[in-house]
Amino acid sequence: MIVAMQEKASEEQIQAVIERLVELGFEVHRSTGKLQTVLGAVGARVDFDIRDLEVMDGVKEVHRISSPYKLVARSFRPEGTTVKLRNGVSIGGQDVVVMAGPCSVESREQLFTIAEIVSKAGARILRGGAFKPRTSPYSFQGLGEEGLKLLKEAGEKFGLLVISEVMEISQIPLMEPYVDIYQVGARNMQNFNLLRELGKARKPVMLKRGIAATIEEMLLSAEYMMAGGNYELILCERGIRTFETYTRNTLDISAIPIVHKLSHLPITADPSHGTGRRDKVSPMARAAVAAGADAVIVEVHHQPDKALSDGAQSLFPEQFSKLMDELRMIAPAVGRKIA
Repeated sequence: MIVAMQEKASEEQIQAVIERLVELGFEVHRSTGKLQTVLGAVGARVDFDIRDLEVMDGVKEVHRISSPYKLVARSFRPEGTTVKLRNGVSIGGQDVVVMAGPCSVESREQLFTIAEIVSKAGARILRGGAFKPRTSPYSFQGLGEEGLKLLKEAGEKFGLLVISEVMEISQIPLMEPYVDIYQVGARNMQNFNLLRELGKARKPVMLKRGIAATIEEMLLSAEYMMAGGNYELILCERGIRTFETYTRNTLDISAIPIVHKLSHLPITADPSHGTGRRDKVSPMARAAVAAGADAVIVEVHHQPDKALSDGAQSLFPEQFSKLMDELRMIAPAVGRKIA
């Protein structure tokens, strides 16, 4: 249920409504926007008259929410969520933020070379896997904490924030000092125990869509974290598995405007995993920005042919620089700009 307060509602009136909702057995989540406060009431109770709330001082309107996700719904924050990071970087505002880097951290030389390249081209966030979930148990699994230390050091040297994937609950406190954004990969989108723990974290999380997940399932996974109190969430469309075999996955560009309609959360596009082909990454990144993506995350490697993981979908440095120039032309056409 959503309780929208009047624009000039006092703090006393807001607290009175919150107390009444708690008495009714609801868990209350508060969202304070520029113009008004919205209260999200989560609970199973349905045997009450919403008019009892509508007549309370300061209340503008009350809506029952029929969708299974309450806090993620657009009605909870009609103006949208902007996730504010360090160094003036925000995801969800007018700026389109580009995240770039290698699929996995392989060595100090490799990471620092790529970090300098993407920083000079205009990326604001360095991506790189310290822990890598791989289909084969014999594939490169990442450098672990050493990789996190290298990411932190490279980010500080080249003025980049850091995003890296968290795979299990025990890694959350380990990664906390090193990353600015926790990334939940497609394989863990419905790892609900991990999502609950990330809901307790007070650090932004980027949630990737599962390989065969519907948009509603992705939003419900985000609801787990918001219900835990973490509102700093970013969704990510990274392609889903279909019957098409030419590309690694099918990047669902339509998910971007759909998510913006259904939810207040910002959404990122990942054309690298979405296509699995270097020659298709730039076209799909351009399409994602045109469709309204709040951020783009791409894989870049200075020697893709020697990469220990996902070399075929990693852009060469010159390709990434060209893509950044193209995005700077496309973003203004849809009322945005590249951060």
